[in-house]
Amino acid sequence: MSRLEELIQEYCPNGSRFVGIGDIGECVSGATPKTSAPEFWMMGTIPWMSSGEVNKSIIIDTEVKITQKGYDSCSTKLVPPNTVVIALAGQGKTRGNVAITRIELCTNQSLCSIVVGDRILPDFLYHYLKGQYMKLREISSGDGTRGGLNLKMIRNFQIPLPPLPVQEEIVRILDTFTALEAELKAELEARKKQYEYYREAMFICSKCQYYRVMDLTIDRYWLMPATPNFITEKGIPYITSKNVKKGNIDFGNVKYITEEDYQNVSRNREIQPNDVIIGMIGTLGEMAIVQPHDLPFYGQNMYLLRLNFQKINLRYFYHYFDTKQMKEYFQRVKNASSQGYLKANHIEDLSIPLPPLAEQERIVSILDRFDSLVNDITQGLPAEIEARRKQYEYYRNQLLTFKEATL
Repeated sequence: MSRLEELIQEYCPNGSRFVGIGDIGECVSGATPKTSAPEFWMMGTIPWMSSGEVNKSIIIDTEVKITQKGYDSCSTKLVPPNTVVIALAGQGKTRGNVAITRIELCTNQSLCSIVVGDRILPDFLYHYLKGQYMKLREISSGDGTRGGLNLKMIRNFQIPLPPLPVQEEIVRILDTFTALEAELKAELEARKKQYEYYREAMFICSKCQYYRVMDLTIDRYWLMPATPNFITEKGIPYITSKNVKKGNIDFGNVKYITEEDYQNVSRNREIQPNDVIIGMIGTLGEMAIVQPHDLPFYGQNMYLLRLNFQKINLRYFYHYFDTKQMKEYFQRVKNASSQGYLKANHIEDLSIPLPPLAEQERIVSILDRFDSLVNDITQGLPAEIEARRKQYEYYRNQLLTFKEATL
């Protein structure tokens, strides 16, 4: 029998009492000082939390500080460390998310701060409410992104209240999992910085010859047809530059065209595996390498390159395009319209340092290992972090499922 089972058998063998959050703590809303008044914000020292920051889970600092004048100008209130915070509203999936503070701070009006009394551990409440995301969303008024929680809903929300020794043991177990995840995240950030350093350093080549991109291709052309008629049923995927990200094509949010329209817009210039497509409008300079399973598809606002692999390694080209200096280059040369766009010559006339193919392959082997370690969700650190998160969620759901005690 585990220590937790022993404690449950000793303190609450028949289940746990359930109470409303308002019975064990004070629910406090925040406010926002007038944003057009610089004296409320400039050189501020009072931590002020916005609803988006709830996604950090553990709050050790805030992105914005307000001044004493800003604090006095509105109804926001300082809450102590170890306050549980729930997003009442927010963009997308923010509403219903939960965080716990480790500093004294105040919040905006889209957050509810729960300052608990001595009958419940704040970390126990935090872990429990982390597992109640869908229920909190369900009780929200309205629907979709228009829904919202309010203080009355939070005060009435029912939670288990086992004896403190049981709460303490559950918190100890769950904190072990979150600590492991935090360690992995810290290592991931360190590896990302290491990857960025090596990626920039690998392309500093004093003895390399420089080649224009146009001299490294066997074909190149715009994907810029007139927008076709889209169909409601599934057909040929039709993407834009927004679907191009980090070397891959995201087909999760695409429109479709008929086979006939596909033949018309592609004009028999079919995209092939290992072609490179580059975002030219909006997501400037983002590139993807076409995989066999991506085909067939077509799109617009992109430039296609078919590289000469006798001169350049495909992954070498990808890693070079992913450097900080390339991102700065695209921002520097883009057209200064509201959305921004590139011209074909911004790609074709770009000069790339090119060592011999054997050296390109050596560089690729190093950078690919880093890339897999920090970006691949099927292996490396991202996969391990996801596994730890699922492990935490599994045990959280197991440990925090209480039957209600009968009187």
